[in-house]
Amino acid sequence: MQRRRLGGSGITVSDICMGTMTFGSQCDEKLSFDIMDRAYDAGIDFYDAAEMYPVPPKAETYGITEEIVGRWLKTKPRESVIVATKITGPAHGWFVPPVRHGHSALDRVQIVKAVEDSLRRLQTDYIDLYQTHWPDHGMRYEDVLEPLSELVHQGKIRAVGCSNETCWGVMKSLAAAEQFGLSRYDTIQNNFSLINRRCESELAQVCRRENISLLPFSPLGGGVLTGKYQQGYPEGARFTEYRSLGERQKRLADRFLNDRSRETVSRLETIAADIGVSVTALSVAWSRQHDFVASTIIGATTLAQLEESLKAIPLILDDETMTRIDEIEELIPNPMKEDGLRKL
Repeated sequence: MQRRRLGGSGITVSDICMGTMTFGSQCDEKLSFDIMDRAYDAGIDFYDAAEMYPVPPKAETYGITEEIVGRWLKTKPRESVIVATKITGPAHGWFVPPVRHGHSALDRVQIVKAVEDSLRRLQTDYIDLYQTHWPDHGMRYEDVLEPLSELVHQGKIRAVGCSNETCWGVMKSLAAAEQFGLSRYDTIQNNFSLINRRCESELAQVCRRENISLLPFSPLGGGVLTGKYQQGYPEGARFTEYRSLGERQKRLADRFLNDRSRETVSRLETIAADIGVSVTALSVAWSRQHDFVASTIIGATTLAQLEESLKAIPLILDDETMTRIDEIEELIPNPMKEDGLRKL
């Protein structure tokens, strides 16, 4: 397992991170422990959670994932595990989080209370990486970074990052950090996969030039790249459930699943078969080979799924394979975009 530094912080992590967003929903506590134990034994020391997990997010399950991770942490030396979690903030309509003090925002009261709650649920004295789950573009970045900086000085968090942020937002945050002498974002956690390669353009340049590490989530495209949706919506799968939760969640599922993404998976299956691996292992390995990526966040709802992702650990894709993958992107650019296939 390779190790990489998170931005300009002093934290180094395994280049695969164990995502936990299904712990407490699709995975009960025993299975969650089994998955984390197997990941730990494989050399993964980085675990990513969020106060709003598990997904799909519901008020009655809010915080359960952190509680499960917290109980698991008690079974390991604390210093051997890098823990990341997130404050929800304004989820921009996708989910309305429990209200703290009258509204949901990334202000001082919300941030301090969220950190206290996460520390309690995780049963730990500090959080290694604390992230904003969604940006709050209605606030000044210095007003977000100031309480985060104070929490760093207090030793309650070690580094700060963002998620689902834009290039504009990252640069505004860096300008505020420099102007006011505040902690800067060391990481950004955005969607990045073989069906959503938009991070390779502007965001990649921001990461390289500003020493910010990308932590890609959904490297399997929400499970699309496993091939399980090629013939429809299997029972128990994430997007099968999302389609039953309302129009907004249905639109999210349909962004991932369309004729273009299925065609991309079909072509990737040929490449994977030629080198003797699954598209799952191919996808995780591809993500890890980007210089602006520190750690790729994988997920699993079974041990078998985890084992398939772990096969990417020794896998290095050669130039020929990378070129063949790029040719698919040239033919079917950004499959998550709502436009038709180019003439094949």
